[in-house]
Amino acid sequence: MNTAITSKMKINKPASDVFEAIVDPGKMGGYWFSSGTARVEQGKTITWKYEEYGAEGDIHVLTVEENKKIVFNWGDTTVTMAFHEADGSTILEVTESGFKTDDPEIVNKMLDQKGGWVYMLTCLKGYVENGITTLRASLVH
Repeated sequence: MNTAITSKMKINKPASDVFEAIVDPGKMGGYWFSSGTARVEQGKTITWKYEEYGAEGDIHVLTVEENKKIVFNWGDTTVTMAFHEADGSTILEVTESGFKTDDPEIVNKMLDQKGGWVYMLTCLKGYVENGITTLRASLVH
């Protein structure tokens, strides 16, 4: 069973702008988590916080290739962000893998994560293209 989920979004900005929005904890607060304890760099463990939801989690950064790729672990899964630039736009492809096949809740977890990535990419697009900061943390649980 393939347990990877992939979401893609075209963002009408160069890869360097999209990449910087993800690795800079000050920019991240404009569209995703409210804060991060450090810049995303290979080998670091960083805590990302969602103050609005009273939640936080650690990521362990495995790979950073500037404007090309970011790979990190969070929990039991691995996230790969690939930046594909063409004609001044970037397709950001996010793949999360490593969901446990013996988990009776695997389908629900994969669907939840897929929805979360689509939401994050939508917020990122609004932020990077138009400076919109009011989309993040709008989900009601």
